[in-house]
Formats: sequence, structure tokens, C-alpha cells
Amino acid sequence: MKEQVLPTHDGGRLALYSYGTEDAPGERRVLLIGGAFLTALIYRPFSVALAKGLGEGWAVDVYDRRGRGSSSGQPADYSMATEIADVRTVLDATGARNILGHSLGGSVALNAVQEFTGTAYVPDKLAVYDAAVNIDGSIDTSWLSGFEDAVNNGRVGHALAHMKRATSPGSPMARIPEPVLAGLMALLSRTKVNRMFREVMPSGVGELRAAYKEADHARDFSVLPANTHFMAGGKSPSYYKATAERLHGAVPGSTFELSPKGFHGSIPAAVNELVADISEYFKG
Repeated sequence: MKEQVLPTHDGGRLALYSYGTEDAPGERRVLLIGGAFLTALIYRPFSVALAKGLGEGWAVDVYDRRGRGSSSGQPADYSMATEIADVRTVLDATGARNILGHSLGGSVALNAVQEFTGTAYVPDKLAVYDAAVNIDGSIDTSWLSGFEDAVNNGRVGHALAHMKRATSPGSPMARIPEPVLAGLMALLSRTKVNRMFREVMPSGVGELRAAYKEADHARDFSVLPANTHFMAGGKSPSYYKATAERLHGAVPGSTFELSPKGFHGSIPAAVNELVADISEYFKG
């Protein structure tokens, strides 16, 4: 693994980690953009597995987005434009010609490539798995204010409760009264993973607002490259499959793949089936 720190356009810094063949050429490099609240470290097992799946001469680059890991915090004027500029910074540094986005990182990837239309930054291949895109208001953002208030007041359990109820509307979790759920989440938040989660919560509020603030329209993404690959997990919340199918329908020449055993966390978990499918797409 190679580590480096990249200066950003606005005086910040991005921590970048590269796996696989260090001097791999751009056409054999995949830039991975991670989801909300997740650090590059959480994606290490997947990055290692994907680099191995792609084979000799390939590399996977993953960076800490603003407000997590060793990257600098979100600037005062943080927005999706900040994320897009950061993608450009990493592409300049690595020369990567392939992009993979997971969850909210899928939203960043799609918005970035949409913005890059007509420039040399448009990747050779673009894939997203369970992309969290607010298509025509498909994401209910009414919970964000309560979540933000809980984060600002240090009420970790309540913040997690708001999030669980919002992101799993059909789950048994959603039917638990919020005060009870908050207590349960506070217990869970003492674990190591949730300690990390708590550290990135404030930046999580910012990135969720940036991604979901305005409803996108599927047709807005029709300018994406014809070989864009939309993926969703068969065991992920149904919203992700519906979103991927709508985007696939709007992007001429794109492909859609449902990973039957895939769940939303399959990428950080480095599930073999998914690693194989993604490797095949980028090598194909």
C-alpha cells in the first residue's frame, strides 16, 4: 500500500491510499469513492481484494473524503461542488481512467462525471453500486433536521436512531419507538466501529445535505458515458435497485446488474461475488 497526501484547490488536504501495482497506468487504475460516514480504512479489505481480482498491473486508489480519516474537514462553503473538485484532484494525481462509487460515493461519482462531460476527465469506465441519488425526491430528507440536531447536541443514540428509521423504513427497526431505539443505538455506539462513526457524524450531516438537498432527475444523467454500469444488491433496501433501474433507463448504452446475494455493505465487506463482478466489468 502507498500513502500520500494531496493538496486541494481550497487549501485543504486529501489522504490517498493506493493498492496493487504502484506504477499502474491510468487505464489500469480504478478510483474508489466511498460512502457516507466511511473512511478509506474501512474500504481497505475491498481495495486489496479488487486489486487482486483485477490482476497484475492494476491498482485501486481510495481516498478519505472531507471530514474523515486523515483528510481535512469540510470547508465552510462545502457542497457537492467541493466533492467534484476533490475527485478532479485525485484523478490529476493518479491518472486513473476508471471510477467506482459506493452508496453516497456513487452519488458523488455520478455528479462528478456529469460535470466532466466534454472534458478529458470523463472516465473510460464508470460503475456505481447502490448509488444514493435523490431521484425526483425519492429520498425522504425530513429526518435530516432531527438527525443534525441530535449530532450537534452530542446525542449519539438519538442521531443513530433517526438514521436507522430513515434508511430502513420497512425494517423491524423502524417500528421500535424512537426513545427505545435511541437507547439501543447508544449501546451499539460504544463499539469500535461506532466510535469511528461518531467521529465522522458531523461531516456526515454536511455530505447528506449536499447529496440530497435538491432532487435530481434521471434524465439529468443521460449525458453519462454509454458504458456506465449501474449495480444494486439483491438484499439492499429496494430503493437502490429502483434508482439503478431508473438511471439505467435514462443513460443510453448503460448496463444494469443485480447482485442477488449483495447487501448494501457488500463493498466494504469485500464479498467475493461482487469483487468478481466488478473486476470483470473493469477488465472487460
